Amino acid sequence: MKIGILGYGNLGRGVENAVKQNPDVDLDVIFTRRNPNDLKINSNAKVVSTDEIENWKDKIDVLILCGGSATDLPEQTPKYAKMFNVVDSFDTHAKIPEHFKNVDDSAKETNHTAIISVGWDPGMFSLNRMYANAILPNGIDYTFWGKGVSQGHSDAIRRIEGVLDAKQYTIPVESALNAVKNGENPNLTTREKHKRECFVVLKDNADPKKVEQEIVNMPNYFADYDTTVHFITIEELKKNHSGIPHGGFVFRSGKTGANLENNHIIEYNLKLDSNPEFTSSVLIAYARAIYKMYKENNFGCKTVFDVPPAYLSAKSNEELRKTML
Repeated sequence: MKIGILGYGNLGRGVENAVKQNPDVDLDVIFTRRNPNDLKINSNAKVVSTDEIENWKDKIDVLILCGGSATDLPEQTPKYAKMFNVVDSFDTHAKIPEHFKNVDDSAKETNHTAIISVGWDPGMFSLNRMYANAILPNGIDYTFWGKGVSQGHSDAIRRIEGVLDAKQYTIPVESALNAVKNGENPNLTTREKHKRECFVVLKDNADPKKVEQEIVNMPNYFADYDTTVHFITIEELKKNHSGIPHGGFVFRSGKTGANLENNHIIEYNLKLDSNPEFTSSVLIAYARAIYKMYKENNFGCKTVFDVPPAYLSAKSNEELRKTML
C-alpha cells in the first residue's frame, strides 16, 4: 500500500516513523505548505508542495491528513476525499456528525473511501465504549484522560500576554478513579474527575499573579477545574517537560442478573510515552483497513465503528484465527 502524508508536524513525523514498522506500507510522498526544499525528513519519501497535490491523484492508495482539527481538517478532509482515499484524526467530538456528512458527500461523489476521527479518543476509546455498552446495557460509562500533556490547553496558555512557553498536564483525580475501579458508581462533576497542572515560563517583566489569574479563570479550559500553576525557567521546561505523553481510562460499570445482583467492570487503559506517535500508529492501521474497503467498492465516509477488526491487520484471516483467536 502506497501512502502520502499531508502535514509534517508531530503527527506527520509519527506516521513517517510508523511506516517503518509496517512492511506492507510504503511512504511515497510528503505534502507540505512550507518550502519543500527546507523540510528535513527521516525517510526517502519525496517532499512536494501542497500546490502539486492534485498531480498525485492516481499515484498513492491512501492520503493521511495530519493537520489540526480546529481549522485544517474541516476544510482538508472533504476537499481531498474527492481525490484520494483519506484518513484523518478529527477530534472535536461535538462536530463529528457534521464533519462526517461533509466527508461522506465528497467521497461518494468520486467513489473514494474515507475514515475520520481515528486515534485513541476518538478512536480506540470510542470502540471500547461501544463494545462495553453492547455487552452491559445496564450500566454507567466513565472516561478519564491523563496523566498527559494537553496540547490544546498548553497552546491556550502560550497565547496569554506575558507567557513565553508552557506545558499543561491533565491528571485524573485519584479518589474518583479509585471509586470507579471499586464499582462505587459515583456521580462525578467535571472538577471531581480531573485536575490541571501548568508549567509556565514567563517573559521578562511579566506579572506572575496576573498570568496565574488569567489561567485559572479561563472559561472552557481551566475555570471548571482545580488548576495549579508553576512558574519555571525555560531550561527546566526543556529538561523536564519536553515530551508529549498521554493516556487514560475507559470504564463501563454494569449489572446483570434477574435482580441486577451481579456487578461487572470493563476497563481499557492506555499509557503513552508519545501521544502523536501512538496516534500515528492507529492511523496506519486504519489506512490499511479503508484501502481494503475501497478495493471492495465500499465507498463513502467511515468511522472506527464501521471497520471489521480483521481489516486493521496485515495478517491474513487464516493467520489471525490461528494466532490470535
